[in-house]
Amino acid sequence: MGLLASLLSGFASGETVAAIRRARTAAIVYAIAALAALCGLGFLVGAGYIWAAVRYGSFAAALGFGVGFLVIAGLVLLVHRLMSGARARREARRRSADMKAIGITAALAVLPTLLKGKGGLGVILGPAVALAAYAIYRENVKPDDPDAGEGK
Repeated sequence: MGLLASLLSGFASGETVAAIRRARTAAIVYAIAALAALCGLGFLVGAGYIWAAVRYGSFAAALGFGVGFLVIAGLVLLVHRLMSGARARREARRRSADMKAIGITAALAVLPTLLKGKGGLGVILGPAVALAAYAIYRENVKPDDPDAGEGK
């Protein structure tokens, strides 16, 4: 309730509108600065090409710049692929931890209801023993063991 009251009072006092206006202005300023920086980079690349064309000839300069930009593109894609793989693994670990936390929370929330029911402790101990047995099994079986799935 306190968060809702804080949001409503901020909106009523005009702070929210002012914050949105500041964010919009900052976004416009950064967009103009980025556009100017891209134009500057374009002119630097053009100047580099002119210098290379005078020094090595037009064909060699065009060939060199073409190969250079293809190498840069390949490096960018390689770095992106490596980073996205690491990010995917990190997100998978976070999702796993979140699901464990949700499962534990749900189990703790249902525990009093299960203990008061007809089955009582038996309803809880049966799946708990099965889960513990499965955890012990998973811990003792190597993932690259070819006989693990065959039951030998």
